[in-house]
Amino acid sequence: MTGNGTGRDPAAGERPPLTRRDRRRNRIIAVTALVLVWCLLWGSFSWANVLGGLVLALAVLAAFPLPPVTFAGRIHPIGLLRFAVRFLADLVVSSVQVARLAFRAGEPPRSAILAVAPRIRSDLNLTLTGVALSLIPGSLVIEVDRRAGVLYIHALGLRDAEDVERFRRSVLDLEARIIGAIGSREERRVIAAARGSPPPPLPPTPPGAGKDPTA
Repeated sequence: MTGNGTGRDPAAGERPPLTRRDRRRNRIIAVTALVLVWCLLWGSFSWANVLGGLVLALAVLAAFPLPPVTFAGRIHPIGLLRFAVRFLADLVVSSVQVARLAFRAGEPPRSAILAVAPRIRSDLNLTLTGVALSLIPGSLVIEVDRRAGVLYIHALGLRDAEDVERFRRSVLDLEARIIGAIGSREERRVIAAARGSPPPPLPPTPPGAGKDPTA
């Protein structure tokens, strides 16, 4: 993949050193994201959940300081709306599918642990994609390889190779919607250029990970 004129590859998430203003903004974004996830886990945006999530987020960031995660993009209102609408639809559809699998008689549903390499390998994109996937019933991120930029995901209800590839495509589509909502111009350009192309090559599956149901 070619550079962007500055010697950096936007897919690799390499950024210039952070300023004090950048660090302050990133902390605010981190706290906001943690509060949002906390409220989503509880299923409501009550004042009690918001305040509880705020206290928990501040405690987590103070006790377990995270490596600096740069937000170099900007909010795109139309893209953010598209992401929210599609995410809510995925929640409903996936919940119905998991419920059907749970109450279906006969052979237990098959599952697999898959490796998926997002197009944008920044820490922020890996985190947001992983959190969004884990919130959707039937999928759970069990490991993240930051160096290789790979998510290892446990997926429920995969029966054959077609289901495996469809799931991998759905992960990349989810990533594209996230970048469309908050990505930088360079990241959006990478996603646009990758549309219709095969998924990025994957590293070997780590020891102990599951296999595709087609193996």
